[in-house]
Amino acid sequence: MQISVFGTGYVGLVAGACLADVGHQVTCMDVNAERIDQLNGGEVPIFEPGLSTIVAHNVAAGRLRFTTDAAQAIADGELLFIAVGTPPDEDGSADLRYVLEVARTIGQHMDSYKLVIDKSTVPVGTAEKVHAAISDVLEKRGVSLAFDVCSNPEFMKEGAAIEDFTRGARIIVGTESERVKAHMQECYAPYNRNHEKLMFMSVRAAELTKYAANAMLATKISFMNEIANLAERLDVDIEDVRRGIGSDPRIGYHFIYPGCGYGGSCFPKDVQALERAARQLGYTPELLSAVEAVNLRQKQTLFTKLQDSLGNLSGKTIAVWGLAFKPSTDDMREAPSRTLMEALWQAGAKVQAFDPEAMAECRRIYGERDELMLAGDRIQAVKGADALVICTEWKEFRSVDFTWLADQLAEKVVIDGRNLYTPSAAEEAGLRYIGVGRKSN
Repeated sequence: MQISVFGTGYVGLVAGACLADVGHQVTCMDVNAERIDQLNGGEVPIFEPGLSTIVAHNVAAGRLRFTTDAAQAIADGELLFIAVGTPPDEDGSADLRYVLEVARTIGQHMDSYKLVIDKSTVPVGTAEKVHAAISDVLEKRGVSLAFDVCSNPEFMKEGAAIEDFTRGARIIVGTESERVKAHMQECYAPYNRNHEKLMFMSVRAAELTKYAANAMLATKISFMNEIANLAERLDVDIEDVRRGIGSDPRIGYHFIYPGCGYGGSCFPKDVQALERAARQLGYTPELLSAVEAVNLRQKQTLFTKLQDSLGNLSGKTIAVWGLAFKPSTDDMREAPSRTLMEALWQAGAKVQAFDPEAMAECRRIYGERDELMLAGDRIQAVKGADALVICTEWKEFRSVDFTWLADQLAEKVVIDGRNLYTPSAAEEAGLRYIGVGRKSN
């Protein structure tokens, strides 16, 4: 099929590359000329395992190309995916300016039937706005052209996006048009061979499903963090509780790991947007408000635990392992590490940080500053530090010589924001170990 994808951010680039990889002819368009130049030069501007290989392979095969020319992209594709950003507005609602800008551009340049597909995470009712925006431009042009708009929300996790796109549990399409259904069945046929993954529903149901899925997962995380905080006060090890409730198949083990809060581009933004949408409808979403409030508080616990352990933090040097909001990504949006580091700097402390992938991103966000040293590896990060805080559960942080670590840290304090270690093993080596809801055996 002839497909064009508008937006070469995380969602657009992964979707475009994966669709090209199964034989579709894909054009990826972006207004960011620097990003398009990078991609045309063989450089993938985001870190996602396996993505650079797929992009390079399909560019070489002639199935994937990148352009800043919107008119050309519209001419190239019959299926037009909108995958631009929907950043939170000042009030927490999703900002649709980029989505609607693409819609108006499509209306300006289309000269034949187009299927416009909302891939971006957008509030309920956005497809109707996209349809109206295109119709308005066509009317002003004085032309009558057939087109459809459907919703096809993405369900990709950073760090496992290719797997989620190619082998995801479901492919949701919001439409009531048989023509659209036929197009989408053909588009996703290579990923729909073993069993029927396509779920067709109303457009509004598809839009709400995306928000509901992310809000549900965020709720599980905040719930478990709430229980972990209670466990600390009851002298209970949260790991025992986690195993106990996770064994219930109605609950399961996914997303019930307590820690220092969720971050990233999706959960914080989507929970806030859904909460805002509910309030605009005159409904008070008390659970959603609590999920966000618990998470904001949880991201502050690392600093609080450090302060409780060390007292005055002015002049202290704190090692930080992990800057990305989760492993297998360089994304630091809403990351707990940022809340921690900014609080430490305000308290007069210095930070020595290391992350396997997010060092350049950290440098981009914070620049060069005296109170931040970006270490070459985890060993350098702890040299001369008073305490260590673990913010991200990268595999290379999971195994450590506790005796060596105790020798490195002046105050011998480890704040484990991801519960990677067994408290008793760390304490036997002379460390003061503090996890989230953990206790020594």
